[in-house]
Amino acid sequence: MGIATSADGTAVSFSTTGDGRTVVIVNGALSLATDAAPLADALVTTGFRAVTWDRRARGASGDRTGSTPDDEVADLAAVIAAVGGTDAVLGHSSGAVLALYAASHSVPTGALFLSEPPVDFEGTGFGQDLADRLQTLVDADRPAEAVAIFQIDAIGIPAEMVEQERARGQLAALAPLAQSTVYDTLLTLRVRQPDAELLDVAGPVTVLRGAQTFPFLIGSSDRLAAEIPGAELVIVPESVMHRPDPAATARVIADRL
Repeated sequence: MGIATSADGTAVSFSTTGDGRTVVIVNGALSLATDAAPLADALVTTGFRAVTWDRRARGASGDRTGSTPDDEVADLAAVIAAVGGTDAVLGHSSGAVLALYAASHSVPTGALFLSEPPVDFEGTGFGQDLADRLQTLVDADRPAEAVAIFQIDAIGIPAEMVEQERARGQLAALAPLAQSTVYDTLLTLRVRQPDAELLDVAGPVTVLRGAQTFPFLIGSSDRLAAEIPGAELVIVPESVMHRPDPAATARVIADRL
């Protein structure tokens, strides 16, 4: 495990495994670097060096009060620099949004592989009030409630399913990630209704999605691939309901790198 120091001094924990061309993995909401281990293992098996890391306010990484999407961009840049550069960035869900946002701010991401990015092209989803509500709950020491509200209002999980998670202790297990839900909300808001600058990124872009996934993510993925000049849309049948299949995803990357 290594530590990269972000521009604001925040410590960002990362790990590398394997040899070969480098792929940095950027996780989605409510996940840790360890959750990317199956993707990393598949990339290593395919001949790559994989980098996993904890985004700020998660796991072994630090945080700073009032962090913004630009701070998360700086975190990714710091990890890329610490590992000696990268050939590609693989982002899933909000991690794909962060990868795209970072590339649009001249972070040297190499090739972009964006897995089911939740980009709100129509601007009809949640607003700033959600980020404010989540931060209020975190500040009031109600982290499990913040996670529940994020799952219902941001992700769209039915309230009854969230209550089942609460009964099984899953909300309590996710409570340490509550502050990160604020950051994921702010990040998603920052890239809603993306402008030409955000969509005009250097390097090749591949958007991946499953054949069976949530309708919003089908629309978002397909439209993003259509609006980024030269981007490619790849449908990965093995990836089901917003869960990227590690082996199939690694093959898509190997075929293009």
